[in-house]
Amino acid sequence: MKKSVAIVFGGQSSEHEVSLQSARNVINAIDRNTYYITLIGIDKQGHWLRFDERDYLQNANDPARIKLSESGRLLSLRPGTQGPQFVEVDTGLDLPRIDVVFPLIHGSTGEDGALQGLLRLLDIPCVGPDVLGSAVCMDKDVTKRLLRDAGIAVAPFVVLHRGESVDFVSVSAQLGLPLFVKPASQGSSVGVSKVTDQATYDAALKLAFDYDNKVLIEQGIVGREVECAVLGNHEPQVSVCGEVVANDEFYAYDTKYLNDGQARIAIPADLPTDLSDEVREVALQAYRVLGCAGLSRVDFFVTEAREIIINEVNTLPGFTSISMYPKLWQASGLSYPELIDRLIVLALERAEEARALKTEVVL
Repeated sequence: MKKSVAIVFGGQSSEHEVSLQSARNVINAIDRNTYYITLIGIDKQGHWLRFDERDYLQNANDPARIKLSESGRLLSLRPGTQGPQFVEVDTGLDLPRIDVVFPLIHGSTGEDGALQGLLRLLDIPCVGPDVLGSAVCMDKDVTKRLLRDAGIAVAPFVVLHRGESVDFVSVSAQLGLPLFVKPASQGSSVGVSKVTDQATYDAALKLAFDYDNKVLIEQGIVGREVECAVLGNHEPQVSVCGEVVANDEFYAYDTKYLNDGQARIAIPADLPTDLSDEVREVALQAYRVLGCAGLSRVDFFVTEAREIIINEVNTLPGFTSISMYPKLWQASGLSYPELIDRLIVLALERAEEARALKTEVVL
């Protein structure tokens, strides 16, 4: 029997356009013999809109200008464990009950646990980590503290909250140069700056605080940028390692999503077998420590001294045509359609386990 999958995309974060690219790829690849799909776009004002597949994007082939079409029909959400979860506002038409949501909203409100919590209230299984894993991994400060306490190496860092300050001389003496300044809870290098002097430090703090109320100042690590894809619930698997060789100062937002060709991706990474195995094992450890499930991409620095340092863990990595997560699994023997199917099955399995838990105390 076919399952009903809602593909949810767009959102109010700075990664809205990337989300649209990811959604387009998943919509084109999902197995229609196995799944019915419902397209739900969230615009930049936060409205939930139902779209027909024939008309849901404008400028679909231009990553810089891609946007939702004007044809979306406003939805209202209906929490509860029975009946349809969505209704069209203008027509009063109920959408068929959704079996599982494939969320493709990167960044804040989509990757930070907010959407996952809402879907839990709607009693809809969700691809990817649940509320806690999503929230923990989105906040790089919390991520680093948990990994550090588990004995997993992270770059030395200092945290600033809005209203706090630390002068350039003292922080550079503590962490060295260059530094990287980034918002604590943004993805895809949004608001990230490389700092080499007082002027770039002041500008970097201003930019980072434009995107978040908490900012990380990190020691610059000289090393290769290696990534692993993790897939699974209780018995997760790890892909081959991949390496990003950016031609820019660092792997910036434009390089990831707008300037195809500005970064060279090597899959598998040219690492000695024992080192590659060690990186993959650390990825698995981090996945478990941070409460991930379903999927995540773990990003590392690997130094010449063979130090393995986690940069960040991304619980909803891109699914665009140049994104690392699906490419890593393709190189590991799992095709794009097979990956989508596996992610949906994992979400349904986790939901069945959750529904089997007791919710009442028997006295």
